[in-house]
Amino acid sequence: MKRSELFTKTTKTVPADEASLNAKLLIRAGYVHKEMAGVYAYLPLGLRVMEKIKQIVREEMNAVGGQELLMTNLQPKAVWQTTGRWDDQLVDIWFKTKLQAGDEEVGLAWSHEEPIMNMLREHVHSYKDLPVAVYQFQTKLRNELRAKSGIMRGREFLMKDLYSIHATKEDLARFYDQVIEAYKRIYDRLGIGQLTYVTFASGGAFTKFSHEFQTICEAGEDWLYLDRERNIAVNEEVLDDAVADMGLDKTKLEKLRSAEVGNIFNFGTEKADQMGITFTDKDNKNKPFYYGSYGIGISRVMGVIAELFSDEQGLVWPENIAPFSLYLINIGDSAGVRETTRSVYDRLTASGVEVLWDDRDARPGDKFADGDLMGIPHRVVVSPQTVAGNKLEYKGRTERKAVELSVDQLMEKLIHKGI
Repeated sequence: MKRSELFTKTTKTVPADEASLNAKLLIRAGYVHKEMAGVYAYLPLGLRVMEKIKQIVREEMNAVGGQELLMTNLQPKAVWQTTGRWDDQLVDIWFKTKLQAGDEEVGLAWSHEEPIMNMLREHVHSYKDLPVAVYQFQTKLRNELRAKSGIMRGREFLMKDLYSIHATKEDLARFYDQVIEAYKRIYDRLGIGQLTYVTFASGGAFTKFSHEFQTICEAGEDWLYLDRERNIAVNEEVLDDAVADMGLDKTKLEKLRSAEVGNIFNFGTEKADQMGITFTDKDNKNKPFYYGSYGIGISRVMGVIAELFSDEQGLVWPENIAPFSLYLINIGDSAGVRETTRSVYDRLTASGVEVLWDDRDARPGDKFADGDLMGIPHRVVVSPQTVAGNKLEYKGRTERKAVELSVDQLMEKLIHKGI
């Protein structure tokens, strides 16, 4: 893609009320537009990153047997009343409204745990239909009191939510563990695996503890207590219970700021019991489903990565989720520069390399600064000097010095990961 065709522009200014580093960088680099506190629009660059994160998550959810669907955002009051969670005293982040026809009260989805369960009752009747795992990428709306962490805590955000139903608690436990491993693979692929811990947190009705996935991040809103020797992480909210249950030594726990990037819950049969949903077992008896819920905040993960992988020049995206792999810059507009740049662009794109070509009539320094601010992993410069030497000037985003490469050497580096 040519930079001149990209409608978004970089900027040095951000909204006066924006305090978070991730949002400041994403706004300045043209990835998001701030509509209001906790509400951001994703522009073409931001959407490309989001879609790549989604694809990594999708692949891992498919690998554990998940089937993708898409639920509605408008939700009927009656479904949530079956579990009592329509009550604002139990769930205080609802956005609610009324339909013009009939004055019916509806909610805007903050979760889909009850609606998914209600939908499954129409399709799953026998033990022969089990287990079932379904997931979606869906916009969630939460009337958060605080929304000052950029896209790390939004009132409107994108979530991947997976739900599974099972005939036995043993089968749910098996799948639950599979999802834990899938989440570990996801965070590894996103480049934050070494900073992300499976963390004991407050549980549901069926288990004393649920599990969160917390990434060490100074911009996070949680406190994590870590026993590095035993590789046990505990959310501060359950610290005393965890210490007692697991025999942890408080003096050995390291207190760290962290951001929640995922969570999973084992509900047992609680939801099915509340909603009156059953299946027929091998003995033709009605039994309640065992139910699990597994979430990843897609936009939150993107914000955490922006916080962790940035420097004084701007964003530093991991290569597999960067909007483009290479930032191509032409300096000057001589026939030789134009022809060489076009040839390099065509050859790279034909080989599957995603290239953003800064073809603007702008100062070289401005082009270099924009490439760094956007966080594109690789930069190639074509200038009269490189054309004369039949070379290209290459620099990785975090490398200090540029080197000269031939086109073939560049292709080897980008396509075959050589050199």
